[in-house]
Amino acid sequence: MKHTQHADFALRVLMFLRVAPEHRGSIAEIATAHHVSRNHLDKVVQRMSAAGLVETSRGRGGGVRLAREPGSITVGDVIRAMEDDFAVVECLGPARYCRVAGVCGARSVFAKALDSYFAVLDLATLDDIAANDNGLRGALGLIGQASTT
Repeated sequence: MKHTQHADFALRVLMFLRVAPEHRGSIAEIATAHHVSRNHLDKVVQRMSAAGLVETSRGRGGGVRLAREPGSITVGDVIRAMEDDFAVVECLGPARYCRVAGVCGARSVFAKALDSYFAVLDLATLDDIAANDNGLRGALGLIGQASTT
């Protein structure tokens, strides 16, 4: 299964915020650190905010910050919030045009696989995937900035 860029960028935003000073940053800073489009990141952050993963504020001192503690945000939360379609095969989706849908065993196999996939993602928190604080700070150009992690 391949996830969209939105899910990928959401994880990157969260990792940045996890190691950033005060768990905060601007969209411009995050976009620059990850070498991604600011406009694209704006859309991602809006969706993350609606899902309760981040909080945003405008104006001086504003920006993006984690809405919850990093240890309470799971990768599963992020993927569910950012993706619209988990139908890895047609019969898991809303439209079923397959001629053997309902009489073959593939649907239950893929449904179990998807459940197992999310079971693993639900065990991994933002703290888990962003545990290398110094490595992430270096890669994101945040060296020398204190963090509250």
